[in-house]
Amino acid sequence: MKKQILSAATGLVGLFLIWEASHLILQSPVVPAPHQTLLEFFISLPELLPHTLSSLYRILVAILVSLLIGIPLGIWIGESKWANRLLSPLLYFLYPIPKVAFLPVFLILYGLGDLSKIILIIWIIVFQIILSTRDGIAQIDPKLYLALESLEAKPFDKWRHLLFPAILPQILSGLRVCIGIALATLFFAENYATTYGLGYYIMNAWSVIDYPDMFCGILMLSLLGFLLFQAIDWLERLLVPWQTKKR
Repeated sequence: MKKQILSAATGLVGLFLIWEASHLILQSPVVPAPHQTLLEFFISLPELLPHTLSSLYRILVAILVSLLIGIPLGIWIGESKWANRLLSPLLYFLYPIPKVAFLPVFLILYGLGDLSKIILIIWIIVFQIILSTRDGIAQIDPKLYLALESLEAKPFDKWRHLLFPAILPQILSGLRVCIGIALATLFFAENYATTYGLGYYIMNAWSVIDYPDMFCGILMLSLLGFLLFQAIDWLERLLVPWQTKKR
């Protein structure tokens, strides 16, 4: 725990040093001083919290639904040769498509509320979950399946002692990638037809030339991402301790 706190503190100090250097070099109101932004941040915290909770809700729902869809599909593709031959090429075609372009489609189909934004995030990150799960299944040594068969293991035992431990590290690694993508997508999606969310807050502050307030939103978005990453690290230490020991 002490190492993690020290690491977080080191990263925070490094961030503020780069920020202060950028402020001094550029000498522009577009990059306000860190101390000025921090003061504004605490003053604006009551206003920031509803926007943060709205963004957090959209991200968490999207990640949860993506896991519920992506893990079973990834296991099926990883275990079934014909499913892998049939669906993997389709995934390779769909995955690189710039899916943010579908936001107008989702706004028309699902309305201007949270649903269209959540579906956009799901549409973007679910492929990462599917591929991470499939790759976790593919890395299992075939001899381990034979060992389970020789022990007359039941399907539940196969899942508990082989599949689940095999795919968890891949899923957690995939989730780290998904968080970064989800935050970027959320920022884009919250600029359309919404009045709550950190993306809206940042762009609204930019539109009225309130740069310290804009950086408050950016800082809160960074803090949200940091906390989500910390949550993934905590889950990794809890669920796959053998993976963390290697680091």
